[in-house]
Amino acid sequence: MLSELASAFFLCTSPSITDGDTVRCANGTRVRLAAVDAPEITQCREGRACAPGDGERSKRSLAQLVGGRTLSCRKSGTSYNRVVAWCSAGGRDLSCAMWRGGYAIRLEQFDRERRLCR
Repeated sequence: MLSELASAFFLCTSPSITDGDTVRCANGTRVRLAAVDAPEITQCREGRACAPGDGERSKRSLAQLVGGRTLSCRKSGTSYNRVVAWCSAGGRDLSCAMWRGGYAIRLEQFDRERRLCR
């Protein structure tokens, strides 16, 4: 049990921002922020319900929140070859900050623990 818990936590060093809800760590790991969906940078694919808003603005907001710092993350699942995780930068929860700032919408179906912005 302790080893399972320890493996759920990881550091994302030198994160690069892909969009408003995804970062890539220095080791190549793609991380999707848990419980939120940010607007697409490119056009929304046909047949998909996408978050409203400005994707570039959302990406810039996440970049500002991260500020090049190492992220502390707790894995909660996987999605499309990405690790889904609750991540923080400088002690600030990124999912919560993106949602509260209006740069992402909440995905209640992926927040069964009601963790977002606790």
